Amino acid sequence: MKNKIIFICTGNSCRSQIAEGLFRNEAGEKFKVYSAGSHPSRLHPAAIKVMAEWGIDIQKQKSEKIDKYLNKGINVVITVCDNAKSTCPNFPDGNIIIHWSIKDPFHGWNDNEEDLEPYRMARNEIKDKIKDLLQRDEMKNL
Repeated sequence: MKNKIIFICTGNSCRSQIAEGLFRNEAGEKFKVYSAGSHPSRLHPAAIKVMAEWGIDIQKQKSEKIDKYLNKGINVVITVCDNAKSTCPNFPDGNIIIHWSIKDPFHGWNDNEEDLEPYRMARNEIKDKIKDLLQRDEMKNL
């Protein structure tokens, strides 16, 4: 059975969605990958655009509430914003809990070229953190 990982943010529109797409791209065969928010909104068009720059399609991902995943056997829980860390519920099967403080790229719902840089910065930081995460012994031993 595959291990399950979830990335949690407040709105589940940018950072957690980017993390879901990147992690699925990097380690999707070994994991079922999800993302959710404490106050989900919608998938941000700029997140879709900056992921497409790397050939990763996240268009079909949905912004969903954390509660949907609480009893789904999630064993790796990663919060990607400070607010999510403070409000994240306990996942009964979560044996690896990690917090990444990723700066919020959100500054409106635009996806114009001049608005994309903060999303690229968040994407690049998340990619580095995922690479580091996959090298950790606790992840290799799952």
